[in-house]
Amino acid sequence: MSSELKDRTKKFALRIMTLVDSLPNTLVARTIRGQLIRSGTSVAANYRAACRGRSKADFVAKMGIVEEETDESAFWI
Repeated sequence: MSSELKDRTKKFALRIMTLVDSLPNTLVARTIRGQLIRSGTSVAANYRAACRGRSKADFVAKMGIVEEETDESAFWI
């Protein structure tokens, strides 16, 4: 699969970590921090898992998860 997309999703996860670390220590920010760190870092992890899919159907299903996590990350951002 695309090594470019692997690199881009990894950089996205690292940028999410930086963003989360910069949030203030308030109740609202802690809630957003938790949601965003989970969804934002799972984009890269799930893309890598999709690349190891056992079949085209498995790849497509796992890419669906990547899409969902990306959308959730965009929501929290």
